[in-house]
Formats: sequence, structure tokens, C-alpha cells
Amino acid sequence: MSSAAEQEAVAEERATGDGRPVAAANGARRRTPGVPVWPGAPTPLGARFRVGPDGVAGTNFALWAGGAEAVELCLFDGRGPDSKETRAPLTELTHEIWHGFVPGVMPGQRYGFRVHGRWDPWTGARWNPAKLLLDPYARAVDGDFRLPPEVYGHVRDWPQQQVADTVRDDRDSAPYVPKGVVVHDDAPDDEWTDDRRPKTPWADSVIYELHVRGFTKLHPGIPQELRGTYAGLAHPAAIEHLVRLGVTAVELLPVHQFAHEDHLLRRGLRNYWGYNSIGYFAPHAGYAASGTTGQQVGEFKDMVRALHAAGIEVILDVVYNHTAEAGELGPTLSLKGIDNRGYYRLQSDARRYADYTGCGNTLHVVQPQVLRLITDSLRYWVTEMGVDGFRFDLAAALARSMHDVDMLSPFLAVIAQDPVLRRVKLIAEPWDVGSGGYQVGAFPPLWTEWNDRYRNAVRDFWRHALPDVREMGYRLSGSSDLYAWGGRRPYASVNFVTAHDGFTLRDLVSYERKHNEANGEGNRDGTDDNRSWNGGAEGESEDERVLALRRRQLRNLLTTLLLSTGVPMLVAGDELGRTQRGNNNAYCQDNEIGWLDWSLLEDAGWRALFDMTSRLIALRHRHPVLRRRAFFSGRAHSADGLRDLAWFTARGAEMTERDWYAPAATLGMYLSGRDIPGRDERGAPIVDDSFLAVLHAGDRPVSFVLPGPPWAERYEVVVDTSREEQARPPGVTHRAGEAITVPARSVLLLKVG
Repeated sequence: MSSAAEQEAVAEERATGDGRPVAAANGARRRTPGVPVWPGAPTPLGARFRVGPDGVAGTNFALWAGGAEAVELCLFDGRGPDSKETRAPLTELTHEIWHGFVPGVMPGQRYGFRVHGRWDPWTGARWNPAKLLLDPYARAVDGDFRLPPEVYGHVRDWPQQQVADTVRDDRDSAPYVPKGVVVHDDAPDDEWTDDRRPKTPWADSVIYELHVRGFTKLHPGIPQELRGTYAGLAHPAAIEHLVRLGVTAVELLPVHQFAHEDHLLRRGLRNYWGYNSIGYFAPHAGYAASGTTGQQVGEFKDMVRALHAAGIEVILDVVYNHTAEAGELGPTLSLKGIDNRGYYRLQSDARRYADYTGCGNTLHVVQPQVLRLITDSLRYWVTEMGVDGFRFDLAAALARSMHDVDMLSPFLAVIAQDPVLRRVKLIAEPWDVGSGGYQVGAFPPLWTEWNDRYRNAVRDFWRHALPDVREMGYRLSGSSDLYAWGGRRPYASVNFVTAHDGFTLRDLVSYERKHNEANGEGNRDGTDDNRSWNGGAEGESEDERVLALRRRQLRNLLTTLLLSTGVPMLVAGDELGRTQRGNNNAYCQDNEIGWLDWSLLEDAGWRALFDMTSRLIALRHRHPVLRRRAFFSGRAHSADGLRDLAWFTARGAEMTERDWYAPAATLGMYLSGRDIPGRDERGAPIVDDSFLAVLHAGDRPVSFVLPGPPWAERYEVVVDTSREEQARPPGVTHRAGEAITVPARSVLLLKVG
């Protein structure tokens, strides 16, 4: 093979996948000689500014590119398509890592790589030095991803579509892709000391899923120039809402640098959610108010510090299962051009990608360098950016060994023994789209999971669609059928009714069908399995009876979530009636559909919903019986026969086996506060109030007999979701054995006396 210099001179012809020559396109190749490159070091990977030998300041560049034949470092002296490119070969090669130290390269320098090698898509080899590649370890990214034909490694408009991805495109992509930015990220050892982190125990956590841009974009208390940014989320007006609500952690939709898909750009849309990552170390530049040539790093850190100061943890939703490069017809932006066969899972026909994600590709996590990329990224966000945990998108794809999901996979094994990562919050989305990918309840200890069986059961109960109440009993009490093994605890279940993907809570009670026309996909996108009920009218209504019913259902759903054992997760805006107008897949709606409408707080009804949610969270924080660290036993722990958990029918009798299998709209759940396992920090037993929760999904009131001794002597109403205002009515108590009327579709929470 020719040297890198000889390859640069060959710009007049290229070869198609079947070996036929075609004329080179307008790929201008520019080289500026004389850039000094010292040997440098193979570690750490990426661009790391440091003071080198003899006290000379510069940057060490290191890129793993297995199988490559040459690597060029490309430095850019300005911004925009006319910036001057200076190329310098990295000639040092250590264990497949190309590296060099360039004196004088300072923080703020924009750069990329060109990687040389074979073009043979039939065997998975897709090297193309005409394509400028983003450093996988770039700490910051400057510029937008556009997707003109020049950004693709293959010729997009080749007339024979069956071989389109095998025809190499030699046009220069540098003017159309963003560049990595050198960042001075060697933080002092004490920058993220442990006392700065809230370290909220899992059992005490209340998670709030939010979008950095969508949460802040319309907030009237945030200065205009900060809306939609990390600085906006750090603003006191944003944090005040989180503190008043009482949540303990924010789970941020993806903030890794991501790209927009071609099919969205053609329709004038953008990827809003961000599940299309391309830079696993870089905070997404589009959310930075301070600048994109490294300033976004400091702005993100300041946001984390502000949230920590308010007692709020920061959890990142991370997408390590696939990248924005899609399948064989996708663009060449980074990993595909560095070592396609090393980074991605390929089929037996190596031209094609294995796709367990539904996004065109799947990272090959069993490869050591891919596993290193992911774990290096995770540790970076913990140790240098200060985050407290991660929610792993389509985590089952990461747990696959060769093909099947394997709970002893390299990824899970590495996480379990890593001294940094095993100490942070780890949340799995425990499924992917491949065969055998549904793994709810299967992840090992240390991990919590999004529990979609909880979501489905609660939705079905409140639309009165469950055949019996067995499923509901398990979900309310911590899902022991899923998680009571191997030392797992009730907080392994992250309980949710809604998430970013699907209807908002208000839309769940307002629409029975998705309305995704704004996405431009003919309403074919998004799930049809919404398990929703509109209360008698599809969409927005002016019927006061319908509106009252919907608000009651919202209160029922939120109350159920916050009284259930496990870790509750709310979605930003659900506490104040946010709507997406029936769109259950708003991934491309970077507009009022996707943004949180803060004017809802001016409506008395929605304000009341916020107040009720805040009171429920405060109630949960006050009462350890609602935040159990161990599963219920259901056994009597004292001579009077009182158990830690008991279930009652509307007749006031304990449920029998037959009752569990019978259709029912009413369920009584007794939680004993005197049988809480564990001790407090001083070793004393944990004792709390006891409660009876009555959930009634029927469309007519029901008479419910309050259980007598040993369960209680009297009951005091704490929550009544049939009431719009939830200020506790003073002195409303009932005697044990009394038959009370539970209004249609409502929850009563009664404190036992």
C-alpha cells in the first residue's frame, strides 16, 4: 500500500465496489507542510492539552484505528467552510493507537482526523480519507452536522441502488461536518468532592425526566438568552420549580453530542430528543449559551453544581447502543470511517449491519476498544463532569455477547467491578428490538430498571381494563415477582406511568389514538398500544364533565405512582397538565409541541394539580413506609396477627385467592408502619404511621368497609382524589368497621389510628 503522502496525491480517480474506475469528484485536498509532530503518548485517547517535554505546551492526540494504514490529524484555523485545514500525519503506532504530540496546539483548537485504509464494503472495510472524522473522545464539538452527499462515504446518487453503498465518494466532507475542540479538562482533584453530591439513597429517590431545551425554552423567569440551555436549567427560576416539587434527581434526555437524521432535515425538522449520539464525551453544543469552542464544558459543570447545591442529582440518559452513522446507507461521521468492522456489529454479510436498535447499527460492545470507549466515557462524566448516574437506552443491546442477551456479558461484568461506575445510579431500559431483547427483571444487582409492566398495569387499571387485580397487586407493592432475587430490592423497579416516549399524562386521559401528523410520517410512527382512555371525547374538549373527569384521572395516576413501592419517575410537565396535542412520538418536535408550556401554571386547575403532586412527594419523603428498602413479607410479625402488607375487598375482608382472580374495580392496600425492616443511622428501629389506600376504578361510587382491629381503630383521610383541592379537610375521621362511600374513579389514602 502507498504511504499517506502518496495517497494524498491520488485524487483523480477512485474505484467502485466492483472495481470499475470513476472520475473523482471535487474533493480538494489541502496540505500545509511543516507542522511539528512529536511522538507523544498512546494514552489517554483523544486530544489532551498538557505541558510536554522541556516545558512546551501543546496537545497530545491519540486515536485507536484498528486495521487502518495511516492517520492524519487535521487542524482548522477558523470556523465555517472556508477555514484553512492543516494536515499532519500521526506516524507513531502503539497497539493500534496512532498518536503524536503537537506543540503549540492550545485549548480552543478545532480538529478532526482522516483515516486511510482499504475500501471494500463487501468485507466491512469502509475507510475513506476524503471524509473528515470526529474524534470519538472529543471533549467538545463545534459546528452543526449537515448531511449533503459529500458527508457520505459512498456515492448516494449512484444509479444502481443495489450497490450504492459500495461506490466510494471522494468528495471532501470537511466543510460540512463539525470539528472536535481541544479542551483543557484536567480538573483539580478536589473539584468534585463527595460532599458536593447529594448521594440520595435509591429508596428515597424521586426522578424527574426532563429535556434541557424543552424544560427551559418557554420559562418566563429565565432570561431569554439562557432559555434552552444548560445555563437556563441552572438558573434559580428553573431550580425553584424542582425544589418546590420535591424531586431528588433530574434525568436529562440525551446531552451527548448528537446529529440530526437526513429524513428529518429533508422535511424541515430536527432530532429533538437526541437519541442519535455521535460524541460520547461532548456536551451537546446546541444547548450551550456561552459558546461552542469548549465553553459548553464549563457551562455543563456549572449546571451540575447548581443542581447539586439544591440537593438534586443529575442522571444522564445515554445512548451507547448505536450512533448517528446508521446503517450501510448512512453518513460517515466518525466510527464508521475509523474502523467500521471494529466498532459495529456486522452481519455474516459484512456489508450489512446487525441492528438490535431499530436505528440502523449496533455498537460491538464485546470488542475491547468499544467497551473501553463506553466505560471511559461513563467515568469521564462521573469524575470530571460531576454526574450522579445514567439511564441506559436499550440496555439489552449492550448486554448482548455474540448474539443473545447475556447477563454475564463483558459490559455488565466491567460495570460491576469498576470502582467508579459501580457506585453511581445505574438504570436500564431493559429491552431492545432484537430477538430475545425483552429483559425486564433480568438485570443483575446494582441495576435498577424501567418497569414497563408497572406502566401497563396502572394504565389498564384506571381505564378499567384489567381482567383481575393480581398484576396491580404486584406493581403497587414493588414488583417482587420481577425483582425479589439475588439480593435485589424494591427500588430495582423504576415505576412510571409516562415517559418521553409516548403520551404525556394529560394526553393519556384525553386521546385514545395517536395524532402524529406533524411528524410527516403519515401517522405511522409511534406505538398504537397506548392503553389510554379519553373520558368520552377525543382530544381537547370544552365539556366541563369531561374535563373534570380527566383531571380526576390525572390525580389518580399521580397518586398511584407516588404511593407505590419502588422509585417513582415523573415526566417534566405532567405535574401541570402538559400536552403534546396527542403526539405520542414527539422526537422531532423542537417547538411548542415538545416544549413545556409554563403558562399552564396560570390556570387554577393545573396549579392545583402541581400543588397536589408536590404534597404527595412531600408525603412520600415524610413516611418511610412508602419508601421501603426491602420487600413486604405478608406474614404476621406479632401476636395480634398484624402483617406488614394486607389486601382488602370492598367488603372489608382480606382478599382470598379467589378474589385475586376475579374481575374487580376496587382494591384496598394496607401498609403497616410498625413492621418496616431495617434500622436508622443510629441503629434504632424504623417506625412510621400505617396507611390504608383504597383505589377504585369503577364508574360509580362504591361502599367500602374499613377494616377493624387489629388493623385500626379509626382512619383519617389524608388524600382524596375526587377533590380538586387537596388541602386536608380537618377532623375528617372514620371509625373502624364503618362503611364509607368511595367516589367513582378515585383514590382515598387514610392514615390509621
